[in-house]
Amino acid sequence: MRSAERPNILLIQCDQMAAPALPFYGGPTVKAPQMERLADQGTVFESAYCNSPLCAPSRFSMMAGQLPSDIGAYDNAAEFGADRPTFAHALRNLGYATTLCGKMHFVGADQLHGFEERLTTDIYPADYGWTPDWEAGDARQDYFHTMLSVVEAGPCARSMQLDFDDEVAFQATRKIYDLGRSNDERPFFLLTSFTHPHDPYCIRESYWDRYRDEEIDLPAVPALSWEDQDPHSRRLYNNYDIDRFALTEDRIRRARRAYYGAISYLDDRIGEMLTALEESGLKDNTVVILTGDHGDMLGERGLWYKMTFFEWAARVPLVIAAPGRLPAGRHGAPVSLLDLFPTLVELAGGNADSLPVTLPGRSLLPLLGKAGADNERFVPGEYLGESAAGPLVMLRRGRHKYVVGEGVPAQLFDLAADPLELENLAGQAAFAGVEADFAAEVTARWDFARLRAEVIASQKRRRYVFDALSKGTPAPWDFQPLRDATQCYARNLTGILGDQEGRARLPHLPPPAPDGKAQTG
Repeated sequence: MRSAERPNILLIQCDQMAAPALPFYGGPTVKAPQMERLADQGTVFESAYCNSPLCAPSRFSMMAGQLPSDIGAYDNAAEFGADRPTFAHALRNLGYATTLCGKMHFVGADQLHGFEERLTTDIYPADYGWTPDWEAGDARQDYFHTMLSVVEAGPCARSMQLDFDDEVAFQATRKIYDLGRSNDERPFFLLTSFTHPHDPYCIRESYWDRYRDEEIDLPAVPALSWEDQDPHSRRLYNNYDIDRFALTEDRIRRARRAYYGAISYLDDRIGEMLTALEESGLKDNTVVILTGDHGDMLGERGLWYKMTFFEWAARVPLVIAAPGRLPAGRHGAPVSLLDLFPTLVELAGGNADSLPVTLPGRSLLPLLGKAGADNERFVPGEYLGESAAGPLVMLRRGRHKYVVGEGVPAQLFDLAADPLELENLAGQAAFAGVEADFAAEVTARWDFARLRAEVIASQKRRRYVFDALSKGTPAPWDFQPLRDATQCYARNLTGILGDQEGRARLPHLPPPAPDGKAQTG
């Protein structure tokens, strides 16, 4: 029986889920009642960001509580060092049972990073095979996104993503029931991470049919001309070969319809986990956190997928809910995934100052249930992966967002007055002071030349190692989930059959009182 003093924590992470698409962030179309229920019961952070708009760097940064460049998490084939303390290590040291179920895109031999157990393998490779090459210019790499995800969008019977997330949902839901009938007195931390609504944009027909073509909104900002795009966006255009197919309104609408259907599919899976918490008797002592690793441009400005700091790609959902335990509301200050590490430590009764690393993020618990904005909070971001000509960085503070990179002129947006990011204020005299402050902060935080050299050196090492490890007999790092069959179902070495069956039943029934002797004829 678990103690009620410290809460259990269920962290749900979705992949490539754009906050602006969701109904509790103003999205007009998506049907996600389970997520809406969490949003109504918890605190919704209206300006939450990833710290790198790419899967692996975002996740490694979130778990380590550090910017990608500080931990070498440059791209989707960068190794996550086993010596990097993560929030899973911290929670385990604080007495939590830690479980990972689903995608985390760990690269390297360590496939646990502080988790006591992992229930599934990953959907993506754990090796260096997806290492970019900044010295190759505009040359495309064969693993890179193409526009086929958009052109081929529509309903499907099965997909790799459905195979994976069906397994993740089953394992996570079953784990919750197992936790409810466990004798382990430790509080639990369960990170459940899905791959939807990540492209390719195809979804089971029943979810496709929850929407109609005529209700699917087209991008609020249509495709911009080549001349009106910034240099980084032009590189994205080139690298996902955008001119290969005609992006008609019908194709764009079908891609968005499948994406919305994928969110509804996730919503049902989340509902299953919430039901399991309730039926297991764990609901009242579990904090549920919903977030994502980055967003998806979904055709806004003519861009797709992620890898940019425009709002649809960089903003993520973030909800913290524990009815009766934590206050509900909405908060507008800029926050980021870096803030999750100190938040989890504080939830678990620990102190982030006692960790062997300094965390740049700050706990979100003081903001729960509070409206307004905190002008002292700011969000840093880095993009160091595919399609970048060099380091690209972001700072979000107050109402302004500043983006600049090596070979990319500065962009300054007032998100309160211009939420669609249509007017670049950089270079305008009226905003010279704001721009100068941001520019000075970038200079103080980042040395682009040094960082570029570090990234290229890492890329060269990893490509060399990958080539070597591909020869002869490979020893893959991909996680192999193992299940101890001696502890499953009924076993003679684990107790009496009736006791085993009784322990497995939820809710537990007290032993009945004897009714007296049976009557015999």
